[in-house]
Amino acid sequence: MKTLFRAIERGVSNHGWLLSYHTFSFSHYFNPEKMGFGRLRVLNDDTVKPGFGFGTHPHENMEIVSIPLAGAIGHKDSTGTNGSIHVGEVQIMSAGTGITHSEFNHSSQEELKFLQVWILPEKINIAPRYDQKSFPKDSFQENWKLVVSPKSENDTIWINQNSFFSLGNFSNGKKISYKLYDPSNSVFLFLIEGSILVDGEVLDRRDGIGLSGNIEYSIEVKADANLLAIEVPK
Repeated sequence: MKTLFRAIERGVSNHGWLLSYHTFSFSHYFNPEKMGFGRLRVLNDDTVKPGFGFGTHPHENMEIVSIPLAGAIGHKDSTGTNGSIHVGEVQIMSAGTGITHSEFNHSSQEELKFLQVWILPEKINIAPRYDQKSFPKDSFQENWKLVVSPKSENDTIWINQNSFFSLGNFSNGKKISYKLYDPSNSVFLFLIEGSILVDGEVLDRRDGIGLSGNIEYSIEVKADANLLAIEVPK
């Protein structure tokens, strides 16, 4: 089974300082047919102008993953964390019983571009938690690199859900596959850059596809591709 989420069909919010594209219903964008994919609830593609950001605001009982694509995220939260997240790093917050935080462009000169992903938690009302991890650039080349998993091992960030995030950069013409870590899960593929063919569908920049029913999916790279795979319970 497959469900397409084309880039051109995404919701959009333009606040001047923030340009945000929503793969799923979010904020003022509501589409009853795009309320998420399994336990994946939000996938926002954000561009923040220099010197701007999201003021302090609360969350609870949500797993929030941020992936910088260009520039760096400045971050402060109620756990006492105060720092920055750069390209090649991945950030997670388990909001749990409640957390407040702010996210902002760490640069006064360059745009910040990042993906923000929300996953519904496996256990609710856990203690709020923050983590981030850096991954070597070459670990993504022609290879799926697991960056988020339900176990704090294998050089990954731990998430409070049976979910797995993998990133990879693949060259034009390469034939690859994605195999589920848990056969009972589904996978959402988000094409950050490039072009691929998967399950008979051509995906271009910022397109997404939800896949379920198989354990492994074949992918043909049609143009150099930067891919994010988000495996989640159905």
